Amino acid sequence: MRLTWYGHSAFKIEIEGASILIDPFLTGNPSFPETLTVDEVSDGVTHVVLTHGHDDHIGDAVDILKKTGAQLTSNFEICMWAGRQGIENINPMNSGGLVNTGPFKVALTRADHSSSKQTDGEAIYLGNPHGVIIEVPGQKVLYHMGDTDIFSDMALINEIYRPKIGLVPIGDRFTMGGKVAAMACDRFFEFDTIVPCHFGTFPIIDQTSETFTSALGEKAAAVLQLKPGAAAEI
Repeated sequence: MRLTWYGHSAFKIEIEGASILIDPFLTGNPSFPETLTVDEVSDGVTHVVLTHGHDDHIGDAVDILKKTGAQLTSNFEICMWAGRQGIENINPMNSGGLVNTGPFKVALTRADHSSSKQTDGEAIYLGNPHGVIIEVPGQKVLYHMGDTDIFSDMALINEIYRPKIGLVPIGDRFTMGGKVAAMACDRFFEFDTIVPCHFGTFPIIDQTSETFTSALGEKAAAVLQLKPGAAAEI
């Protein structure tokens, strides 16, 4: 599994038979590398997964889906909204289900956040926010938490899916801050690899992962510090 971070919560997961973009907020993302283009990132993408409806997560999804013909997986409301934008290849689901896409299985989990899109000054409700589980045969389970606070049912997510790779929001204000995110990782999960995200993008959220890594203590050894645009084999 090859994992690339594009800043904020945007990731690409490359596996045999699939190239998956999660929350492709690229245009307008201050962390997105100037050396990259949306076309370069979206080249060869087969699947787009959206955790929730905020603009800093939907991002370039519609344009990428139209250009590539990739399949959109998200909650029912987001898929129906995307359908009204001309997207036909949709895979609607909701909390608790596990869907086999062929190369991988995907599940949506609870997240404590909100989900809407601002259009002409009005908020369009786009269903509940979610985290995302990606199960690839023969590989470690990946859990993108989406935007969320800590919640005790994270223990159930760990019990059901046993994720070993955690993509964890740490930026505070709109998600968990570093100390609380570290508590979530320590108390509820047994991650082999932790990739912090949703920080350093906008001035009003935390600019570094230092609070998070310091609070993790010995478990900070599991943290994979990626720079936007960097990739790693996991």
